[in-house]
Amino acid sequence: MRDAIISITNNIAEAHGRWHYKESIQFCRIARGSTEEIIDDLNICIDENYYDIEQCTHLKETGYELVKKINGYIAYLNLQRNQYKS
Repeated sequence: MRDAIISITNNIAEAHGRWHYKESIQFCRIARGSTEEIIDDLNICIDENYYDIEQCTHLKETGYELVKKINGYIAYLNLQRNQYKS
């Protein structure tokens, strides 16, 4: 889980540092995938009774909010890319 969490921030930083929209979008998609991986890991934690269900549920909700924000950033990058093409 730790590696996936670090992957999220690393890939968002990598996306920000790219000079091409298409590359930035790809790194954001990787970050989104890592976020979904963490959400799945939290489901396993709930199933296996590793942690408090309420705490895991709260973390999952936070993860879903992060996915929405990443999707919003991807949409913004797509918009910028399309405006740049015109």
